[in-house]
Amino acid sequence: MKTRNIATILIVFVLSFCKVNAQISLGEKALGAIQNGMASLTFTNQDAARLSLAAVKKMDSTHAVAPANNGYALRLNRVFGRHIHESDLTLNYKVYLTKDVNAFATADGSVRVFSGLMDIMDDNELLAVIGHEIGHVANQDSKDAIKSAYLKAAIVGGIGSQSTKIDALNNSQLGQIGNAIFDSRFSRKQESEADIFSYNFMKRNKYNVNAVEGAFTVLETMSSSNQSDFLTKMLSSHPDPKDRADNARARAQADGLYKAYVQKPFSNTTKSTPKKVIKKKKK
Repeated sequence: MKTRNIATILIVFVLSFCKVNAQISLGEKALGAIQNGMASLTFTNQDAARLSLAAVKKMDSTHAVAPANNGYALRLNRVFGRHIHESDLTLNYKVYLTKDVNAFATADGSVRVFSGLMDIMDDNELLAVIGHEIGHVANQDSKDAIKSAYLKAAIVGGIGSQSTKIDALNNSQLGQIGNAIFDSRFSRKQESEADIFSYNFMKRNKYNVNAVEGAFTVLETMSSSNQSDFLTKMLSSHPDPKDRADNARARAQADGLYKAYVQKPFSNTTKSTPKKVIKKKKK
């Protein structure tokens, strides 16, 4: 009790001293650290969704988005449109017309698929990749990523409402956060859990679970070919696709569902011309 009284007296003394001597300051860096710490404590799922939605709108404005009558958009709608309410999430989806091979999903439920990915994967493999990205949202990895981007952007002001601050962000700040979404890195554990989510997504919806292995095998094949330049960034931020393919195969074998996956014909045009199937490495 005596110790507690002494501590209380010291706290009161320090606070009183700081109040009288107003010229004594913690400094901007220290104050910023305190504000960031408070923001991280009060950054809710709703805040993550609001910020993600604002950042994705900014990204949509700076990318070539496939219009509704575009072959890529038509295919994605056909393949994925039935899953806009998945795992208690409300999802929206668009295609970015770029040769880059990638896809991402954000905390607000925005799914963006790059046309370069759709050029190398059939419908089942595409669903496996999208299922993985949805896994990051369902597991709240995307919330953690957007919170990290928010704090690193050095745009946290006072300790007031996060929603007010999010509404006040300018285009430059939203662009900065959008870039952080592209550059986000998930831990090996998070990637593994998202892979498991993808497998279960395929199984639950009665798709061919072997397409999960197929998708990673396509990435492995492309990464070792002369077409790997535009894959470099994606693969540098993800675990080795061969290991992930092996893990997917092991899950299918454990469930008694394994059968070597053969890529199906697919088309990204408004016509029904099938895309040439990409040959995979022999095991």
